[in-house]
Amino acid sequence: MKQLPAQTRWERRTQWPLLALAVAFALAYTVPVVHPGAGTGVQDVCVGVEWVVWGAFACDYLVRLALSGQRLAFVRTHWLDLLAVVLPLIQPLRLLRVVSTLALVGRRARMAPQIQLTVYVGGAVVGLLMFGSLAVLEVERGAPAGNIKTLGDAVWWSFTTMTTVGYGDHAPTTGLGRLIAVGLMLSGIALLGVVTANIAAWFISRFERDGEEERRQTALLEALTQEVRSLRGQVAALAGASKCACEQGTRGAPLA
Repeated sequence: MKQLPAQTRWERRTQWPLLALAVAFALAYTVPVVHPGAGTGVQDVCVGVEWVVWGAFACDYLVRLALSGQRLAFVRTHWLDLLAVVLPLIQPLRLLRVVSTLALVGRRARMAPQIQLTVYVGGAVVGLLMFGSLAVLEVERGAPAGNIKTLGDAVWWSFTTMTTVGYGDHAPTTGLGRLIAVGLMLSGIALLGVVTANIAAWFISRFERDGEEERRQTALLEALTQEVRSLRGQVAALAGASKCACEQGTRGAPLA
């Protein structure tokens, strides 16, 4: 049995632990936003969990870089991972940790061969809706002219933004909030394109399978037709030979 590369073995072993850390990150990010009046200790714990999770993904990137064997090629092909690791160090904003962790989770999920595209797209939609709602609520809740003050308003805004409907009843007023809106719009368009392409590919493959089955049945019918024709020829030849034998026997028989 062929042994898998060290990088592949590492990615398979760390897939579920990193997914559990991503869930912990989601909870740590959600609590202070949904309950802004939580105590200082709770907020410090949540911030610490966020940094620990980001650090785990950063270490994962460094380990995969070391195991790749071709570090320059790995950096070129995983430059989004590198940006997600470096950005929070350049400017340690809470929102950057959210973006970087989402990017790293998404990259690692796409590497997992057992995760189907539909499951990935569904998880991406839920994750973007949740984090987009929380991020815009955190940014817009304290804005003087902001109209996104509750979690319900933020979730409704995220739905209308990702689907590019844009009713306009809720809209961000700060620069960072509008930047989040642009990200959600682009993500919604991209995910819609992925879903549409997946559905189209399913229909095409289904039609190809139906066409292949129809061609197989047609070929089988043609083979059966040829076999029937061959059998008819053999039967006719046997009948002719039998008739000739009977006629010769009749001619050669002595008269009574």
